[in-house]
Amino acid sequence: MRILLTNDDGYHAPGLEVLEEIASAFSDDIWIVAPTEEQSGAGHSLTLTRPIRVRRFSDRRFAVAGTPTDSVMMALARIMKDSPPDLILSGVNRGANLAEDVTYSGTVSAAMEGALAGVRSIALSQVYSREGMGDTVPFEAAAAWGERALRPLIDAPLAPRTLVNVNFPAGPADAVKGIRVANQGLRDYGRLQIVTNRDPRGYEYHWFALGPTVETPAHSTDLEAVADGYVAVTPLHLDLTHVESLAMLNAAYS
Repeated sequence: MRILLTNDDGYHAPGLEVLEEIASAFSDDIWIVAPTEEQSGAGHSLTLTRPIRVRRFSDRRFAVAGTPTDSVMMALARIMKDSPPDLILSGVNRGANLAEDVTYSGTVSAAMEGALAGVRSIALSQVYSREGMGDTVPFEAAAAWGERALRPLIDAPLAPRTLVNVNFPAGPADAVKGIRVANQGLRDYGRLQIVTNRDPRGYEYHWFALGPTVETPAHSTDLEAVADGYVAVTPLHLDLTHVESLAMLNAAYS
């Protein structure tokens, strides 16, 4: 089995090393095509206004000066064109990708791009507490539970154009209670904050930040699963059509 690894934290991110170790349990045919630098929050964006440069580190290791979507596109359409992957793993992201965050996430979007191309794709993220931010984020839970979370997904009969989003709870590996299949949750959007300051030249700048999270989880959401200490496994699909509204809109235009 040929596996492509990518992420949105960048080629040198520690989470990518963790993912490579997890992937090695399934194959020794592992390729890495990841963004050169961190692309958190890039979503499903692709680069159209400047050329994309690729740095080759070895026969199977490449860094792309672009977004996670750029990286997957470059892998599938050029780097691995003659040897396409059987599986795409994106992560392990430093931080949760739960609820509506999947729409912002470069990690999840890389898996989306793989799913669109017809390749089995899985996104993996490590939740962390506010005490473990920056370079001190522990990946212990992901490292210990990654293989167990992935193994049933390798051969599962996933529907076309779907992907799976996996989140490992914060805390030590021995505190993880198990794996729970969960719906995508929804938070209160009021958590967004904007921090304003001035640079050394006196010009005002703004920085997006997240305030205290206000969650409204249902019983079986990904938010509740990780809060309860479980690995959350959530299937996502790329058809955004709100089917229930079709009849109403058709009637509105008749």
